[in-house]
Amino acid sequence: METSFDQKRPIFAEMGNDLRSALVRDPAARSTFEVMMLYPGLHAIWLHRINHWLWNHGVKLFARWGSQLARGLTGIEIHPGAQIGSGFFIDHGMGVVIGETAIVGDEVTIYHGVTLGGTSLEKGKRHPTIDDRVTIGAGAKILGNIIIGADSRIGANAVVVKSVPNNSVVVGVPGQIIRRTHPHLATDAPDLNHSMLPDIFGVSIKDLIERVEQLESGIKTHEDGKHHVHVHADDLSWDEIEFSI
Repeated sequence: METSFDQKRPIFAEMGNDLRSALVRDPAARSTFEVMMLYPGLHAIWLHRINHWLWNHGVKLFARWGSQLARGLTGIEIHPGAQIGSGFFIDHGMGVVIGETAIVGDEVTIYHGVTLGGTSLEKGKRHPTIDDRVTIGAGAKILGNIIIGADSRIGANAVVVKSVPNNSVVVGVPGQIIRRTHPHLATDAPDLNHSMLPDIFGVSIKDLIERVEQLESGIKTHEDGKHHVHVHADDLSWDEIEFSI
């Protein structure tokens, strides 16, 4: 499962796509000027694109300094080594953390409090890969060298520690994978309904309760259906010829 991330795309073209994404995906956005001036998520990704260019060209100290500056200005921490695709949108953004070896595909949306974190002290790939058109809800944590498949939605506050197939919804702690009833297509509008969380535990408990009630009903029916027989002492004859046990 590969993202369409391409490091060779011009920085300014990417910045334009980031601006377009903010205008399309935030109903509160009233004008291009307002978004450019007042959206910390946009500022964070713009600064990251510059820092990432410096990182790739060997100016790593200044790249790290730039990422810390961006963190102080926006409350969003993106390591300059992280690879982020086109049309990336961070809504609100405070508390977002994206690690060094994270890879994010095109048209991805994340909300505040999201962490794309590592779980290993080993060098090399230790952060998640997020495929195209994924939405990650507020407070979600995606940890380790795992892959989140394209067109998936990660529910608010989910903790995801294993790879997720394409077109899935993930909820809970640890994240439970649910396949979409109606797949999300590349041509569809962005799926921003990160508050639509299937209650899989509630449904499971309800099914168990219904099953217990069925079993209890069956036991009661079985007991009520027993024939109460009587043996006559004089000839040892039964009142009933057939009876259930």
